[in-house]
Amino acid sequence: MHPPTLLAVLLACLAAPLAAQAPYVFSYFTGNGEDGLHLAYSEDGFAWVPLNENRPVLTPYVGEDKLMRDPCIVRGGDGMFHMVWTVSWHERGIGYARSPDLIHWSDERYLPVMEHEPEARNAWAPEVYYDAPSGRYLIYWASTIPGRYPATDSSGDNGLNHRMYYTVTEDFSSFTPTEVLYDRGFNVIDATIHADGDHYVMFLKDETKLPTAEKNIRIAYADHLTGPYTDASPPVTDHWVEGPTATRIDGDWVLYYDRYTHHAMGAVRSPDLQAWTDISDRLAFPEGTRHGTIVPVTTVELKQLREVLEE
Repeated sequence: MHPPTLLAVLLACLAAPLAAQAPYVFSYFTGNGEDGLHLAYSEDGFAWVPLNENRPVLTPYVGEDKLMRDPCIVRGGDGMFHMVWTVSWHERGIGYARSPDLIHWSDERYLPVMEHEPEARNAWAPEVYYDAPSGRYLIYWASTIPGRYPATDSSGDNGLNHRMYYTVTEDFSSFTPTEVLYDRGFNVIDATIHADGDHYVMFLKDETKLPTAEKNIRIAYADHLTGPYTDASPPVTDHWVEGPTATRIDGDWVLYYDRYTHHAMGAVRSPDLQAWTDISDRLAFPEGTRHGTIVPVTTVELKQLREVLEE
């Protein structure tokens, strides 16, 4: 084998950063989630282009309200994309479907994750995390059980007082008993978890409205996926935001969120999860975007998506 030429080495070095940066797909909803799943793509994580002319690619039909809010998509160990979402304002279950390509989807299913709690008022903003070492999926969401945490029963909107709950599954057919994932004495919703080395980072929304509104994104940490997670950090965003989702871009953390009172998406960036810079002015999202999740895809997958959904 001959050693590479200097030109070949230089070309490889120039190509490496481009190859390392995968394109992204963003799953989101519009309005209240009545029309279904929307997808957009980005080459850099900042400028987002709607697929399917900003029309839904999947229509919801499970749950009483038949919503598809807060869509969360992850790639599993089977190579499939697995999605969970909020189906209803008042039911005790969530939606689930899977896809090999983000185009063709399985039948939608209703997962009754809180049916064992007859007083539970909801099951909102579910997320799913694939744990590669165990081959299992952590599904987690926010629910209010009246009287379960009385000290903060009057802290939220319309008597809602959320805590984060979870279940674990290998196959989305059998599930472990639901347990509490995060309770640090305040109203919490919209959690999203990422691995960072040998520990886990949870971005979460402090849903406290009364007596003083928080409605911001904070961070908690754990050595194990199911916790225990630490007390929440000081806010890393401004107030009145929701639906965080995060990724790494050029080595930095980028945290996106829904500035719902401004009808716009926002983002902050950090090299170390400590110092955060607002980069909202760099973002361009499709009109009407509400929060969802970001998932890396391959260039081949994105090409196929565009060929099918932009034809």
